[in-house]
Amino acid sequence: MTMLRDRGAAALPALHRFSRSTTMTLLCVVLAGYVALGITSSGSFFEGPSVRTFLQYLATPILIGLAQMVALCVGQLNLAVGALGGFSACLMGVLMADSGVPADIAVLTGVLVATAVGLVTGLFIVATRINGFIVTLGIMTILLGAQYRLAGTRTIDGYSATLRDLGRAAPLNVPLVFVTALAAAGLLAAFMYRTVAGRRLLASGGNPLAARLSGISTGRQIVLAHTLSGLLVGIAALTATASLPGVNRSVGGDWLLPSFAAPIIGGVALTGGSVAVFGTVLAAFVMRLIDSARAQLSLDPSWVNFLIGVVVLGTVVGGRIHTGRLEKKGKAPGRPPTEPVSDEQPAANVPSAGGAR
Repeated sequence: MTMLRDRGAAALPALHRFSRSTTMTLLCVVLAGYVALGITSSGSFFEGPSVRTFLQYLATPILIGLAQMVALCVGQLNLAVGALGGFSACLMGVLMADSGVPADIAVLTGVLVATAVGLVTGLFIVATRINGFIVTLGIMTILLGAQYRLAGTRTIDGYSATLRDLGRAAPLNVPLVFVTALAAAGLLAAFMYRTVAGRRLLASGGNPLAARLSGISTGRQIVLAHTLSGLLVGIAALTATASLPGVNRSVGGDWLLPSFAAPIIGGVALTGGSVAVFGTVLAAFVMRLIDSARAQLSLDPSWVNFLIGVVVLGTVVGGRIHTGRLEKKGKAPGRPPTEPVSDEQPAANVPSAGGAR
């Protein structure tokens, strides 16, 4: 009984922190927004087909948000998320429709190519010491040209029926592509929060100098981050190819803003050193709700991008103000310095064995 009381007492501070976190705020917004859309649609938004469609097209935003989050955690930006996803999707489609390659081999090839591009991107950044913004901008331009070379002006829709069935499969109205995205998020969370390699990624992003002094190779962490980002983009290309009626040169063209919006709204710092997997997933939910509201209320699509942009800017400005207040408190006489940490994993910046401390 005493042990149970001790555990309950230890859990109270964690629950209190969670109740005041960005994740909790987003969870409340998702629930309120979903209920509001259900009411305005006279209940049709709660029906099976609507739930299935909503979740089916949520898988890709979750995955591209996680892909950008991994790059941000080491202080990098990946502008090639959309171009790499579009190229990988078109590559899968062309291999299946034009070359007759079996679906499993075509999908595996597309995912591996996306992962390899991420690896090469990271190696190039480390070898040349050129800012990741410039490198990924160049990679994006190259991939856009390659995507156009593959698809041209046509829509590739003659690919595997098995892959299409996967995209439509939804046991209990829960699409398998959505389950795939959640599984990827769960594995990524376990890697970032529970492994030494994940903690080293966070340490190198939070304080590169301290990480180097502790024996952590920041170059290796940058390569690893871009490789993981490429892998997640490849999985996003898989879910997009399976869900869409066809792929063409426009696939991935609208992925860049959501890829940044999801992690930033979810609570990830642009300066690196933090991740918020659950927050990123919830932020993708919020953006999908906004898009659903646009379709339901027949709003101009440009207002969606405007609203998401305002939210992103507001989140960044709010984060800067909060950080400034924490720094002022840390410099106050008689008080120890205070450093902001991720709301989802307060101790994530502290690596374990072999890490910086």
